[in-house]
Order: sequence, then C-alpha cells, then structure tokens
Amino acid sequence: MSGTYAIALGRFYGELAERLLAGAEAAFAQGGGHAVEVFDVPGAFELPLAASYAARTGRFAGVACLGAVIRGETDHYDFVCAEAARGVMRVQLDTGVPCAFGVLTCETMEQALARSGGDKRDQGRHAAEAVLRMAALRRELANG
Repeated sequence: MSGTYAIALGRFYGELAERLLAGAEAAFAQGGGHAVEVFDVPGAFELPLAASYAARTGRFAGVACLGAVIRGETDHYDFVCAEAARGVMRVQLDTGVPCAFGVLTCETMEQALARSGGDKRDQGRHAAEAVLRMAALRRELANG
C-alpha cells in the first residue's frame, strides 16, 4: 500500500468541484506531502465506480470522493445522494481501502459554496483528512 491517494471528482458543478479539489489537495499536502492523482467523472452518481476502479488497483492508500448535488424540483436529488453515499461506503467495506464521502448535499448553491471552502466548512479538506486518518489507522492495525 503506497502513500499515494486518489481523488474521484464529480465535475457536474465545475466551480464547486474546483473548490473541493483545492481543499483536498491542500490537506493531502499538509498531511505529509502525499502524491495525489485526480480522476474526473461526470457527477456524484459516478463517484462509487471511480472509487472502486482506483481502490482495486492497489496503487492508492485511500480515495477522497468529491462532488455536489443540489436539490432541484424532482426526486432525482434523493436518489443520487443516497446511492452515491451507499456506493462509496460499499467500496471501502468491500476493498478495505478508505474512501471518504466528500459530496455536498445542499438545498441551494449558496449553501454549497459556503461548504466548499466558504464560511461554514471545507468539505474537500475534511474528506481528505478523513481518508488520511483512516489510512493511518489501517497501517497502525496492520503493523500490530
């Protein structure tokens, strides 16, 4: 298991994706200067498959899954959020490779901006920090 990490990035909301990516890359850099590879996907729904592809290569110590889903006028939001979250969890449980769910699930663009490095929180950074911690825990337990 290497010290290289993957970021699966849902690009549906371009500005939010860039903000989430900046936060995650900063956390990986501050957490030890880890190498990071970014894999773009169309949106949040595709994140679990990208995470699975990355995790199953054996090249990555963890995967941060980043993206955004903003509620619209239909039930589409509910399905995308639930299945993306369930898929990311399944990948980490099936592979043992830590995967963080750094997907904004917001009512409005304003809420999403505030949570992507704005005034409330930085979901990209938090996802990367979670992956780093879980990868460290995995190493600790493997080394006894």
